Amino acid sequence: MTILHRFGETLRQALGTIPLEFVRVLFVASLVLLLIWILRLPRERVVPENGTGRWDENLKLGASLAIGIQILVYLIM
Repeated sequence: MTILHRFGETLRQALGTIPLEFVRVLFVASLVLLLIWILRLPRERVVPENGTGRWDENLKLGASLAIGIQILVYLIM
């Protein structure tokens, strides 16, 4: 067994001790932080400069909806 095999086995055993619920919470928390960041973006960043003012030009709506659905899916699973 080479040193890389030993290192890989040690790393695998160490990561195997982390509870999956903890990993799930961290993953959902990262999605929530991403949603907060999206919602805090200024309007100038998410709407085209020469927009017509239509409701679907604001990219926050679609991005928030997509992230929200992902959060719900991972909370249910």
